[in-house]
Amino acid sequence: MADFFYSIDVWLFYLINQTISAKFLDKFFLILTDVKHWYIAYIILWSILYFKGGRLGKIAAIGSILLITVSDQFNSHFLKHLVERVRPCHVLDNVRLLVSCKSSYSFPSSHATNNFAIAFFMLRLFPKYKWILIVVASLVALSRPYVGVHYPSDIAAGAILGAGIGYLFSIAAVRIDSYLEKRNSKV
Repeated sequence: MADFFYSIDVWLFYLINQTISAKFLDKFFLILTDVKHWYIAYIILWSILYFKGGRLGKIAAIGSILLITVSDQFNSHFLKHLVERVRPCHVLDNVRLLVSCKSSYSFPSSHATNNFAIAFFMLRLFPKYKWILIVVASLVALSRPYVGVHYPSDIAAGAILGAGIGYLFSIAAVRIDSYLEKRNSKV
């Protein structure tokens, strides 16, 4: 049974990595998948949240730092070492590799985990932006098999894990906001 699911995973990997490939998509996914391209956007969005978002914005800004720290460390330093799945670029033939194939483990995808964690955290706090958050997280996750470094199941597991972590953090953020609102109304 495991071989059957692995064969589906490999088939989907090649579908994403080779069949739907195109020059314009190569450039698009290379920009999307490299976190270094996003630092300025992260700083700007975080600053807007913290300085212009009021009480909930400050909670979201601080919570997002804690969230990404927890989701990334739990995934990268615990789960990946527990599962020890080798990246497809190390075991499959004819992989279109658009980035370097790291020696770290593959399952679950940290890109998917972290992006879905922040998306689900923010969409509960700012539901007006839910579609953009989900679309961006999905595209970043899809970029990983496209560039050749993750199986589709790696990104699916990362998305589920990240959504769960993000949702739990959003519960805490809503409770903190409610507590601060009650405390400020008593003053």
